Amino acid sequence: MRQLKVALLAYGMSGKVFHAPFLELHPGFELAGAWERSKKLINADFPSVKSYKSLADLLDDDCDLVIVNTPVDTHFEYAKAALIAGKHVLVEKAFTTTSAEAEELRDLAFSQNRVLSIFHNRRWDSDFRTVEDMCRKNVLGNIIEAEIRFERFRPELSAKRHKEMAAPGAGILMDLGPHIIDQALCLFGFPDEISADIRTTRYMSVVDDWFDLTLFYPKFRVRLKAGFFAREPLPAYTLYGEKGSFLKSRADVQEDDLKAGHKPMPSDWGIEPESHAGRLYTEIEGVIVREKVASLPGNYYTFFDKLYHAIINDTPPPVTSDDGLAVMRIIEGAIASNEQKKRITL
Repeated sequence: MRQLKVALLAYGMSGKVFHAPFLELHPGFELAGAWERSKKLINADFPSVKSYKSLADLLDDDCDLVIVNTPVDTHFEYAKAALIAGKHVLVEKAFTTTSAEAEELRDLAFSQNRVLSIFHNRRWDSDFRTVEDMCRKNVLGNIIEAEIRFERFRPELSAKRHKEMAAPGAGILMDLGPHIIDQALCLFGFPDEISADIRTTRYMSVVDDWFDLTLFYPKFRVRLKAGFFAREPLPAYTLYGEKGSFLKSRADVQEDDLKAGHKPMPSDWGIEPESHAGRLYTEIEGVIVREKVASLPGNYYTFFDKLYHAIINDTPPPVTSDDGLAVMRIIEGAIASNEQKKRITL
């Protein structure tokens, strides 16, 4: 198997938790190193890799894939530089700060014949995979209404300064928003219209930290919510169809396990506790069904495996640049709706 050399643009939480463990596990990837500006941390975990002093040093190296895992307002600049240098690129969410930037990167990747993918890893969460399976099986009939929530109880400001500064790319709409917007687009496609209410709720906060979006489709509606004051959250996924309902909590264990230092071993990875099983109440072939639904396992390894084959075998990336662009268009529509206090045609 041909190995691809991979360089990270940072080795903070995202590099250490969400990327390095899967790059280490996948036989097709070799971690070349990371750009480290101040703290030099990567060699404690990977003694033989490089700690690059600058982006230029990293791009001059012979790495094949660059992972842009830096603050959102740097994504466009760094991804563009990597593509021009002839690298394949993986960009974390949010893809960029504007849809115009996203389009430019998409077109540049095409002209350079490079793979450009967006790290919407939550498609491979156990809870979302289970919801997706319910939709695929059509056990609820035609969907009338759906809701996806990403809520936490974190009333204090983040210690990560870039998340709390009033700058492009900051705020919950750009942080948690891309996760559930992308999930909605995966399940239901691109909507016709959007309405949005975006607020700042935490003491001393200067960025948006609560939102309530409604996506309008011809025959149904999808509501997306996020905030930091849900001490007792509602189900993360609620689907109402003509035949029945499905409710599912947000219970994927991968992030917590990765933060605890557990290795993503394929045999027992990403399995939720039985206590978080979904609740299905519907009618199947004339029979009323009310039962718990065990969750499918989650596994971010699948993302990296698909990315490897996209580069080596020219198969579709796990998440395309058009997927990332669609999310950015929803975010821009939400901002416009909130500012104009009206429904926006997309």
